[in-house]
Amino acid sequence: MKFLDQVKIYIKAGDGGSGSPSFRREKFIEFGGPDGGDGGKGGSIILKSERNLNTLIDYRYQQHFKAKRGGDGKGKKQTGKGGENLFLKVPLGTQVFEEDNKTLIYDFKKQNEEFVVANGGRGGFGNTRFKSSTNRAPRKFTKGTKGEDFWIWLQLKTIADIGIIGMPNAGKSSLLASITSATPKIANYKFTTLNPNLGVALYDDKEITLADIPGLIEGAHIGVGLGMKFLKHIERCKTLLHLIDVSEDNLVKNYRQIRNELKKYSNELVKKDELIVFNKVDLIDNDILNKKVKEFEKKVKRKVLSISTLDKKLISVIKSKLLKYVS
Repeated sequence: MKFLDQVKIYIKAGDGGSGSPSFRREKFIEFGGPDGGDGGKGGSIILKSERNLNTLIDYRYQQHFKAKRGGDGKGKKQTGKGGENLFLKVPLGTQVFEEDNKTLIYDFKKQNEEFVVANGGRGGFGNTRFKSSTNRAPRKFTKGTKGEDFWIWLQLKTIADIGIIGMPNAGKSSLLASITSATPKIANYKFTTLNPNLGVALYDDKEITLADIPGLIEGAHIGVGLGMKFLKHIERCKTLLHLIDVSEDNLVKNYRQIRNELKKYSNELVKKDELIVFNKVDLIDNDILNKKVKEFEKKVKRKVLSISTLDKKLISVIKSKLLKYVS
């Protein structure tokens, strides 16, 4: 599925139906009084969050949405049928902005949330409403009001318990695939992942949502390597899993480079809980691994967990570790 995390759409709620100017027309009743009913309310446009969606791609091909108009009132004081509401599904984590793309209208943080983004117009009054002691046969009626209409922006910021970050080709997609049922594209070259991938892991009857954030490089905070596009998805992750390819050189330098990019983008990112994981331990022997772990922990003053995505036992260990961060 193609990924799209920002889109501009036009929405138009339904207009209210017109009231009726009807009069009673019955046998043996020469002067029937007014019996015009009110118009029906126009349909509203309602956004609803869906957890199983992770892209706004559907809105690339259709940007205009219009709800149904309310029905007109009828004789015998019958109110017009209300216009059908139009429901638009959006991914969990979607933010709704006004046309300026700066003023936040709503933020979807929970599954199955509903938000009326455009209200349908009110139905007009039938002539029955205008009957009085001085006007027994009013011909007056009103039209329904217009439904709200405007352009809005939808922006997606991924929401996950764990955000998997690291340099390109660190094995983030492989880790996501081994922990969850997600099937991200995996290959041995930089920037295989061009968009966040989501997966759900079950452990001890508890659910953990993980997001594979595309690789970050130096200058990401100013847009290098599409960094700005990726970094915003980290904002909504509760905990960061910093994955490092242990077979590479300069592990401390690479780690600090990523941390520096996070800090330059937002100081809040470096305040998040972080689990540091050395990956691809199957590519080096144990003596070299132990030396690298010891040296890294001494310089960074943080504990490291070592794994291989090919080792199911180590994957089970990391699942149990992750559970502590979301409990």
